[in-house]
Amino acid sequence: MKKVLLLYYDMPDEATALLYNGAQVIGPLRPTDPWQDALPEADGIITNVQYRFTPDVLDRVTRARVIGRPGIGVDNIDVAAASARDILVVNTPDGPTLPVVENTIGWLIALAHNTFPGDRVAREPGWPRRPALRGMDLAGKTIGLVGIGRIGSRVAAICAQALGMRVVSYDPYVNPQRSRELGIEWVDSLDALLPLVDVLSLHCPLSAETRGLIGERELGLLKPGARLINTARGPVVDEEALAAALRTGRLAGAAVDVFAVEPLPAGHPFLALDNIILSPHSASFTNEGIHRMTMGCIEQVLMALRDERPPHLVNPEVWPRRRP
Repeated sequence: MKKVLLLYYDMPDEATALLYNGAQVIGPLRPTDPWQDALPEADGIITNVQYRFTPDVLDRVTRARVIGRPGIGVDNIDVAAASARDILVVNTPDGPTLPVVENTIGWLIALAHNTFPGDRVAREPGWPRRPALRGMDLAGKTIGLVGIGRIGSRVAAICAQALGMRVVSYDPYVNPQRSRELGIEWVDSLDALLPLVDVLSLHCPLSAETRGLIGERELGLLKPGARLINTARGPVVDEEALAAALRTGRLAGAAVDVFAVEPLPAGHPFLALDNIILSPHSASFTNEGIHRMTMGCIEQVLMALRDERPPHLVNPEVWPRRRP
């Protein structure tokens, strides 16, 4: 029986049973365990985002054919380095889509209506800060989406059809015709998008192209009082610049699920702000979402170990030269 190194914990029972019935499991090992010592004996690996697979770490993956990541983002894995070593990488792009969409819409409404500050005010004697809670209607406002893939396109549909918002997008990998088919206005640059929007929502993967995409200059192009939502990846946004814009009131609010360093370190500037909603990279954390992600990842890892092609290969060019 093939050996799978499990770098993931708290899996649903059905996913656990699927894995243990299909492989000999090493682990689960936590980030504080000496997990790298187990790499050479694994035929397959299942990992969450907390484990970093740099080229040096991948040098110790001498046997594994496949690394599976429950979820969409694989920025904890150097995919180019894995490909150079003929290691397959799989993810589960459909698993977290629905909960992240719902989370985004929830945050959109919460930011517009100052829901979280309102909760704090309601707990104060006399409600002296109640007048400061006036928010904004979303109907007729403009949301700008950076990325209109699985998540962004669904957010767009809800905003337009249910909330009556104008939806404008920037996505260099989607042509204008496709954008129009989705009922989304298309602009050809980020600079063209930013001045138009009342809310900016990020739904792009982390890459060399998107790292630091939203910095001080870009935040300065937004309307005064705009809001920002980031459920993409932390390094897409310059966190110091965002904190400064929130601190001065240049931006009215933000909601952030992902960070450059996770968990957030003590003293992080976001922690001192009361006009930002924070969550611990948990936008996809529903029972159903976790079930889809873990089951989909395990099924694909076991497929690869049976020499069957998984449906969601991040590096499909490796399949013809995959490890034996």
